[in-house]
Amino acid sequence: MTREEAQLMVRDAGLRLVKAGLTAGTWGNISVRIDDKLMAITPSGGEYVSMRPEDITIMNYHDGSYEGKKPSSEKSLHAAVYVSRRDIHAVVHTHSTNASVVASARREVPPVLDDLAQIIGPTVRCADYALPSTKKIVKTTMKALKGRMAALMANHGAICLGRDVEEVFTCCEVLEKGCKTFIEAEFWGGAKGINKFEAALMHQIYLKKYSKIRINSK
Repeated sequence: MTREEAQLMVRDAGLRLVKAGLTAGTWGNISVRIDDKLMAITPSGGEYVSMRPEDITIMNYHDGSYEGKKPSSEKSLHAAVYVSRRDIHAVVHTHSTNASVVASARREVPPVLDDLAQIIGPTVRCADYALPSTKKIVKTTMKALKGRMAALMANHGAICLGRDVEEVFTCCEVLEKGCKTFIEAEFWGGAKGINKFEAALMHQIYLKKYSKIRINSK
């Protein structure tokens, strides 16, 4: 992937997230892996609706050096994902409403929906609270992401991963729907999750079979 292609993908993903109501204004951040050293990431404080592809920062996720505008304040979290998860090629950090509500309650979301289990994993963990843009928030969030494609961040928001931009966007949508379902089910006597073994099995089948058919068919 070229730098220009990655910058366009990040800009377009930002517009798409705003249109879907998953973020607003300057909240959250998006990145795409370019190669084994570089990523394209939204700049600090950038407005999605007015952002141009050339505004997207190019950053080395190993040493933190960058070209262009100052990268997002959560750049270290994106970098940690790309260093430790070589299968991941897109990362989105959102402050979407329902995910933020559950994150504020510091609850783990059980596998309340088939698609939540398939795409994200057998549960959605909530990372322990840490101040934004710190080494601690990177550490706690990476722990919560182990074996998962998304995690909540206590009193903050959520992070979603994808092997491409389409998958990370789907992950954001499924997480928000799953959190909304969890909140409402709790009012109806408590959310009842799918058996964790079956949920884990569905996730593995998705990762190893169904999603690969889509990705490889491009």
